[in-house]
Amino acid sequence: MNSITSVSNSPLSICFNGAGSMAEAIVRGLIARDVAKPEHISMLNRSNQERLKELSEKYGVVTGNTEETKHELLAQASVIVLAMKPKDAGAALKALGPLLKEGQLIVSVIAGLSIDTMQALLGVKAPIARTMPNTSSSIGLGATGISFSAEASQEHINQVLSMFQAVGIVSVIPESKMEILTGISGSGPAYIYYMMEAMIAAGIEGGLTPEQARELTVQTVQGAASMMTETGEDPAKLRADITSPNGSTQAALEVLAAGDFTATVKATVHRCAERSREMGEAVKEALL
Repeated sequence: MNSITSVSNSPLSICFNGAGSMAEAIVRGLIARDVAKPEHISMLNRSNQERLKELSEKYGVVTGNTEETKHELLAQASVIVLAMKPKDAGAALKALGPLLKEGQLIVSVIAGLSIDTMQALLGVKAPIARTMPNTSSSIGLGATGISFSAEASQEHINQVLSMFQAVGIVSVIPESKMEILTGISGSGPAYIYYMMEAMIAAGIEGGLTPEQARELTVQTVQGAASMMTETGEDPAKLRADITSPNGSTQAALEVLAAGDFTATVKATVHRCAERSREMGEAVKEALL
């Protein structure tokens, strides 16, 4: 896969303002898939020099946490990725506004922070892509929702799509649908891991070694996902195909149904979306 370039055909310079786990996941994916060279990626944080040293040694990216270095890297970047904690976003965006120059694109991975709020804090109607990736981006299997501001050009859109398509699949959605997407793909891996924890625990209780229980669970989940991808079948049909009348699978599914499994999962997704909205309102109130 070729590196992303700007309209001038020079390599795109990407600056991550924030160096947490999500920023690292995206950077790892971009470098692993050869979408961006390490020397064209910079990562900043407020004060944790040890963290920046770790990232520089691990990935070869440019880092900085002095004000002078931060300003220089932000000014040089074609794309600025906002990856700080929500509580730090207000000060960061207010400081960033005066530094922006025409053509720079803001990409946000901050949960709950709306495009309008970001533009208000920047003090300028900058082109913005609001995204909700998940941590599977680090292995090229992410799922990212993206909403663009009206100011984003087609070049900006193409750049962002290239960035996130390199680390998984992308869904471009209206910003009003960002919370429900968060409930499905943003937080979704945690639900799957939670179920896998329970399956592994049951296997160990039944006499399997921890290694056997883990290996079998991982392969089962991976195989089920691949079956859906490769066959294109509806999950209800795939479930029916392996459920013999009065068999062991049916007995197991009856336990899930008795626990209102479908309703519980749906409630989980909707509560996540609701909490995302609540957090967004709280962030807006705190920052503006």
